[in-house]
Amino acid sequence: MENADVFLGLHDFLDRMRQPSAADFVKAIKSFIVSFSNNAPDPERDSAAVQDFLAKMEAAFRVHPLWAGCSVEELESAGEGLEKYVMTKLFTRVFASLPDNVKHDEQLSEKMALVQQFIRPENLDIKPTFQNESSWLLAQKELQKINMYKAPRDKLVCILNCCRVINNLLFNASIASSENAPGADDFLPVLIFVTIKANPPQLHSNLLYIQRYRCQSRLVGEAAYFFTHMLSAESFISNIDAQALSMEEAEFEKNMESARALLSGLSTDLDGLSNQLDQIAGNVAREESKTQSLNSKEDHASLTTETNHGSKEASHSNDQSSITKIPTLSELVNRGAAMLLKENQTREVFHECPYMFAHAGDLTINDVEGLLNDYKQLAFKYICLSKGISGATPSFPFPSSRILAQQHANTMKEHEGSRAMEQNFELQKDIDIGYDGSYKVSNEENIESKKVEAVSAEEDNSADTIE
Repeated sequence: MENADVFLGLHDFLDRMRQPSAADFVKAIKSFIVSFSNNAPDPERDSAAVQDFLAKMEAAFRVHPLWAGCSVEELESAGEGLEKYVMTKLFTRVFASLPDNVKHDEQLSEKMALVQQFIRPENLDIKPTFQNESSWLLAQKELQKINMYKAPRDKLVCILNCCRVINNLLFNASIASSENAPGADDFLPVLIFVTIKANPPQLHSNLLYIQRYRCQSRLVGEAAYFFTHMLSAESFISNIDAQALSMEEAEFEKNMESARALLSGLSTDLDGLSNQLDQIAGNVAREESKTQSLNSKEDHASLTTETNHGSKEASHSNDQSSITKIPTLSELVNRGAAMLLKENQTREVFHECPYMFAHAGDLTINDVEGLLNDYKQLAFKYICLSKGISGATPSFPFPSSRILAQQHANTMKEHEGSRAMEQNFELQKDIDIGYDGSYKVSNEENIESKKVEAVSAEEDNSADTIE
């Protein structure tokens, strides 16, 4: 049921479960979750138990008055809601529940981190016609979202989104070059390349989780086709060697050693960054202490003024000054750095910034366009932020306004030619990106934030106990 609104399906399921006539269903669901959670992990037994329970419950839905007169789509929606509710409750119990799975995840992630430093499309015999690394970034981002979700179906959708993006890009490329439509032999190498570059978290455990706990009656058709390809990609990556990448053994080992040295250097850079954040946090703490002391003195002076003059104007003025004071850009930066340090999320945050610790020699000509666009967005946001705070032009090493304007004009010209292709691409791909159906290639950043908010709210709702 790839086109059904599963988010609404979950809410419909929960609403029906709150009806008095659903008391037996509620009791059965609660009893299953409790008894399942009390057993030691056993993947094969756990998978069979979940599949059997879901099948029996869905069969009971079909003959129950709560769903009398409902369409096939509504019954499917109820099944999706049941699966989502049950597996959200059992997620921590069944996901990566064995040490071997955790170890496999770590080894696979480490291997992808090394290989992605030197792999090129030609190493996987991807035809030049189909080589389009900048467009593949969209597929990588879809795959990297897999750990945002708990339900098997939602994780599977991340894989399907990734595969559909690749499939449509290959199809468009074949049309543009007047070649035959791409087949599995064209698709799989690109999926392998995208997966290595994306290095999605806990890939092995995520695939096992989908395989074991996605309702088997729904893991069919296109979903089964693309999921099977992802399993093949994982197997290929796990066993990747010099022969698989069309390299000499000596060259492969040299590249792996260079990648290890590079990643080791990145780790050192992260440690240095952490030390810098420590210093910033200390500075912020001292500034906050000074500010608190100053505020205390101002409050005392205000109180004295009120006592001596019998007036509240001075206090009111101080309060208004405190309320309307806008922090400087530097204060905001220091505050954000301190928050980042306290949250202990440095590695995760900078994982989304692939060039943060790169050196000039690490970059290729294919990186230029992406870096230039990122720079323009950063410059624009920084200047707008500075203007919004103080109204002054920031003292930042950006190029002159004339150069920036010329860059913007060039960018607009570049994008005019690609906008038509993006619109055509948008019409063809029919990607099931989320629950609000608002996927737009040209507004990806805005959609990303909305989707995270929707997912957060949705999982809060799905974790509610059925009463």
